[in-house]
Amino acid sequence: MSQLETAMAIIMKTFDKYSGADSNKGSLNKSELKTLMETEFPGFLKSAKNQDEVDNLMKNLDQNGDSEVDFEEFIILIAAFTCACHDYSSKK
Repeated sequence: MSQLETAMAIIMKTFDKYSGADSNKGSLNKSELKTLMETEFPGFLKSAKNQDEVDNLMKNLDQNGDSEVDFEEFIILIAAFTCACHDYSSKK
């Protein structure tokens, strides 16, 4: 597999790992999203001032209003973080 194919496979596997904690394996509830963020993006939560920021993230990602983050909504998070990191690194 190419590097990009490998990266895509890792993203899918990571989502599946955390979304499988409850009976709905197709989405992340708030607890699963928080665990994913704490483990995979520890710097983000360290910079978050309070729990409200995590709640706001969940609300902003949950575009269909079902109180969960599905894979498509999760990909928006990954894309946003990737863009932010790219913008930051290109300014250095």
